[in-house]
Amino acid sequence: MDFKLGEEYEMLRQSVRDFAEGVLAAGVVDRDEKEYFDRSIYEKMGELGLTGIPFEEKYGGAGMDYLAYAIAVEELGRVDASAADTLSSHVSLGAWPIWRWGTEEQKMKYLVPLVEGKKLGAFGLTEAGAGSDAVAMTCKAVLDGDSYILNGRKIFITNAEAADTYVVFARTGPKEMRSKAFSAFIVEKGTPGFTFGKFEKKMGLRGTQNCDLVFEDCRIPKENLLGQEGEGFKMSMETLDGGRIGIAAQSVGIAQGAFELALAYAKQRVQFGKPISALQAIQFKLADMALEVKASRLLTYDAAWRKSQGLDFGTDAAMAKLKASETANRAANQAVQIHGGYGYTRDYPAERIMRDAKITEIYEGTSEIQRVVIGNAILR
Repeated sequence: MDFKLGEEYEMLRQSVRDFAEGVLAAGVVDRDEKEYFDRSIYEKMGELGLTGIPFEEKYGGAGMDYLAYAIAVEELGRVDASAADTLSSHVSLGAWPIWRWGTEEQKMKYLVPLVEGKKLGAFGLTEAGAGSDAVAMTCKAVLDGDSYILNGRKIFITNAEAADTYVVFARTGPKEMRSKAFSAFIVEKGTPGFTFGKFEKKMGLRGTQNCDLVFEDCRIPKENLLGQEGEGFKMSMETLDGGRIGIAAQSVGIAQGAFELALAYAKQRVQFGKPISALQAIQFKLADMALEVKASRLLTYDAAWRKSQGLDFGTDAAMAKLKASETANRAANQAVQIHGGYGYTRDYPAERIMRDAKITEIYEGTSEIQRVVIGNAILR
């Protein structure tokens, strides 16, 4: 076993870190305050090749793997969790299902511009009555000649109105068919009958865009069916397995950023005539943060490596997502605590990081659902 990353990975890490510190950092506070999604940042990520890291060169990608992708998301999350979320949602949820199940024609038409960063992707699964219980979805697609007519509403969709291409899941069979009753479709922005609903006012990740997708007699060409009819539930679950690696990487980045801020502040904040980093109580907090960040990173890299090797990785991704998201929240909380009263103000970034961290325990499967996934795997 060799845990040392190769030169290619380290070069990628440094490149993304330079981008995060040189481009993202300057406006992260402003984007958070204004709740503003800056499309130009996504376009710059495309120019850097980040939007196509795990995809083959023939589709415009970098020809790297999921470990490289995880490293990139981590480095973005260290500085700007919103940018990490935008990329993670685009690659793992918006582009990957088309790569995995799309026909060659679908890949050339939809995947290539997503991979090249010319278009932005999104993923429509969650509904008001179908969150963790995806089988309860009511969005329906009915075959009518050479088209499907789509009706329903999706909520909490990341990249939302900013996206160009959406992978949307809908019911195509009766309830008795359970998980076999769903299918996936590629939907283009601007399709008649496809509009946007309420924009969410969020606690954190305010540099991303989240809103409802509304479908009212939206006619989707039959050739935009992704995979086979009835395979949608299986496709959504497999996609989320991979997506959890992205959220785990984002969480590791958030935790690393919180740790670095807390460490720097502890070294310069003087109380009782010495830096608070000299106090054992603070040292213990920093030690716990460093320990949990490393453990989370190893779990995340292992899951990413397993996916890249074509090995079973679903349980590993759930473990990584669970551990890393809870680490991000504990690290952010401790960073605020070490900053004291200043940490509770918006004058210091610890407050924003704490708000950004919370969602990682909720989206792409709550911590409770991750424990269900892990528990079921143990019992099998």
